[in-house]
Amino acid sequence: MKKAILGKKLGMTQKFLPDGRLVPVTVIMAGPCTVVQKKTQETDGYESVQLSFDPYAENRVKKLVNKPTQGHFKKADTAPARHLREFRLEDIASYEVGQTLSVSQFAAGEKLDITGTSKGHGFTGSIRLWNQHRGPMTHGSKYHRGVGSLSANSDPSRVFKGRHMPGHWGVERVTIQNIEVIEVDAERNLLLVRGAVPGPKNGLLLVRNASKA
Repeated sequence: MKKAILGKKLGMTQKFLPDGRLVPVTVIMAGPCTVVQKKTQETDGYESVQLSFDPYAENRVKKLVNKPTQGHFKKADTAPARHLREFRLEDIASYEVGQTLSVSQFAAGEKLDITGTSKGHGFTGSIRLWNQHRGPMTHGSKYHRGVGSLSANSDPSRVFKGRHMPGHWGVERVTIQNIEVIEVDAERNLLLVRGAVPGPKNGLLLVRNASKA
């Protein structure tokens, strides 16, 4: 059975394994998530489950949530939340609107796919972005960290597509596959996974079963 949950990245630490090895782990606050909507083949053309995560405080709902979204949550009789995501699962019959999903559905040793948004680095030069070489720093050179030659000037008189240029770096959807679960703390809604995952601290993460395990 496919499993999924929403969470946020709290940071990284270390953990000793039973055999004495010390491994880096990422701590994820996973859930609790509430089922807000079930989409079916008959009504929507596909099957999925819509989950909410990180509910707003009651006194902030009117200011931060627009009326259509408030109505969507009210129809499901659930509290408005900051994050709303869909997951396509094999069997949605076992899920009910209003049901709460917790991190206890996962177990140590499982393999997961974790999706997040990578850190943003702003507008970046070609040396840092593409690891290009710099120009000569001596002998009167006035060209040090530029992008370099772009194309022939007369033929074809244009820059070919795919040329490595300066530009925006980061803020991309990144999925890390086959991440191993080291520990599950159901009481504190914590999921400890081996290694690093995309995004900054408090960044939203989509946690699912590994598709290629």
